Amino acid sequence: MQQHPVILLDVMDTLVYNPFRDEIPAFFGLSGETLVAQKDPHAWTRFELGEIDEAEYFRRYFRNRQTFDHAALRRVVQDAYRWLAGVEDILIQLRDAGFEMHALSNYPVWYRTIEAKLQLSRYLQWTFVSCHTGVRKPAREAYEGPSRRLNRPVQDFLFIDDRPENCEAARASGMAAIPFVDAAQLRSQLRDHGLLT
Repeated sequence: MQQHPVILLDVMDTLVYNPFRDEIPAFFGLSGETLVAQKDPHAWTRFELGEIDEAEYFRRYFRNRQTFDHAALRRVVQDAYRWLAGVEDILIQLRDAGFEMHALSNYPVWYRTIEAKLQLSRYLQWTFVSCHTGVRKPAREAYEGPSRRLNRPVQDFLFIDDRPENCEAARASGMAAIPFVDAAQLRSQLRDHGLLT
């Protein structure tokens, strides 16, 4: 790996708090397990891939197509977005050290809400979001696509993600990868890679 690899960052549960486990089930008055059982199993994936828009996603949200207040759910989601503890300080250090950083995220157009609220673009570019690329991790193309687009070999990248299976797929493509646990662990791992002091 070069001295300054291109850093690819997952967003949800790596940089930004994900409201899926707590706030969204609470909105519906359901446990997380019950909500998952009642949701359409394909709607979110299609939304993330940009195959359907938000209105269609909400229409398909439940298997039984029950209705709910779409705007209220969006407010709950927006209000819940926040930085995970300690990670913004790490991004500041990496940016100030001159690292090129890009999001590599499975997420729908809601990433724009995250950007409006938290302004991740101060540190990274929203280059590889699945709703635009049409590819979701851990598909091999999710890692080979950035290599082609940025005209850099996969060995020049470092990938950071909270899901071990996504990191394993990145390694299988030839990228270095760090599974994210928390900011302290990430800082330690970046030091081990010689990227932070």
